[in-house]
Amino acid sequence: MFEMNIKIVDPMLHDNNIDSVLLNFLNSIGYMPRVDPQRDFRRAIKSVPYRLFKECFLLRPDREWSVEELIAYLNTTRTTLYRHLNKLKSMDILDERQEGMNKLYRLKYGNLERAWVFVEANVKLAMENYRKMVEHISNLAGGEKVE
Repeated sequence: MFEMNIKIVDPMLHDNNIDSVLLNFLNSIGYMPRVDPQRDFRRAIKSVPYRLFKECFLLRPDREWSVEELIAYLNTTRTTLYRHLNKLKSMDILDERQEGMNKLYRLKYGNLERAWVFVEANVKLAMENYRKMVEHISNLAGGEKVE
């Protein structure tokens, strides 16, 4: 299952502050709630979901993390960690691998750009399938085909 809440936003290509650009990206894809940059910026970049994405996955793409390692590194609870891991997994942006009794996590393909190409391909396929369903429903309802 693929869940993502994508909004049309300014890509912030003029901003060279990785924290503000990354926070905007994570907000716009629905991973983190929208924050007021003037009031909540510092709290947001210290939050578990932000640090999980940036410090564990983005800045260390070659590393696979176990749940126990992530809990210790982020100083968080298992429940909180799984809530954020599951959100990233639902977006198909994480690789999950079983090694013995442990599951290991990292960015898909160990690279944000390659992971995003995968996400884009899934979104394109989903949109094409929705278009086919809409056309079929419209035809069943006696509507005209739109070119």
